[in-house]
Amino acid sequence: MNAKSSSFVLKFCVFLGVVALGVFAVVHWLRPEARVAEVKRGRAVDAVPGSVVVEAEFVMDIKSEIGGRIVFTELAPGRPFREGDLLVRIDTGDIELEIEKLSSDYAAARRRVEIGSSTTLELANARDNLRNLERLAALGQVSENEIIQSRRAVQQVEQRAALEAVANQNMLEGYENQLQVRRRQMDKMAVRAPFDGVVSEVIARPGDLIGGGGPIARLISTSRTVEARISEENFAGIAVGQRAAVRFLGYGDQLYDANVAQILPTADPETQRYVVYLLVETDPVLLVPGITGEVSIVVGTRENTLIIPRRALFGSNVYVVNNATVELRQVRTGFTGLNDVEILEGVKEGELVIVDRLDTFRAGDRVNTALIAAN
Repeated sequence: MNAKSSSFVLKFCVFLGVVALGVFAVVHWLRPEARVAEVKRGRAVDAVPGSVVVEAEFVMDIKSEIGGRIVFTELAPGRPFREGDLLVRIDTGDIELEIEKLSSDYAAARRRVEIGSSTTLELANARDNLRNLERLAALGQVSENEIIQSRRAVQQVEQRAALEAVANQNMLEGYENQLQVRRRQMDKMAVRAPFDGVVSEVIARPGDLIGGGGPIARLISTSRTVEARISEENFAGIAVGQRAAVRFLGYGDQLYDANVAQILPTADPETQRYVVYLLVETDPVLLVPGITGEVSIVVGTRENTLIIPRRALFGSNVYVVNNATVELRQVRTGFTGLNDVEILEGVKEGELVIVDRLDTFRAGDRVNTALIAAN
């Protein structure tokens, strides 16, 4: 073979190599991408699943026990308040006039009692008369009968004086009681916040005339309760103090640590689900009433075992990528947590399992892989 022929053959081989490399690159580039996670060893968590909902600890319609016209409010939707803050004041003009008159009458009655009455003078005279008669009787100048009559007169006046004293005391206490009642009524016309919270709805405004017991506004407390609802078959292993992980639908995949604070002993008769109260370790501002999510309450753990992301599992199967080829594997699972699941059989440490868009892959597919970060 001459030099010209050798050069042609070399160029042709290079051309075929470039074409083959190009075809390989195109085929490789056209493969679908599979997001995968590595099978690792770690802590497997046996967790009880449930749904959660955030509730305000208190929702209350504030009311005034005393009817009247509203002259002042600090109410506006969304406005925060502290326990004891003045929220509403009812017009107290009429009751202030009543208190003023009662106070005047009470002062006059006390002055009259302090001055004394004619009965007091009559009693003093009757006693003086009795003492004179007793001296005369000692001298034999009056009869025993006159002494007896004089003593009876003193007793009668003493009785009237005692009854008058009781009546005076009762009168003064009556005034004091009426003043206390009126002042208490006036205090009730200043409606104060019964807890820390925010105003949800304003029903009555300044100038409105309300009846006693009529609603003025709706308040929501700033304290929150996080209710977990657990199915009957999963309820038995739950105990106060157990750790939990909570995910709220409004905050994506963010997990919040929590623990079981209280367990209600009876199930909802309609849903047959038990209510468990959780203490969630997060900013209370995030616990918006009405927000929902899911919880995983830890009832057991196992160390140094194979785990994969829970979303890689469908039924009792996973997709494993081996040498860029998708394999369907049947697995046997153990503990199941909120994010991870323990694998007892079917995969090995270090293998890659598909975790996303599982319905788009089939056994035998050739794929490129994109490794995701561990949870």
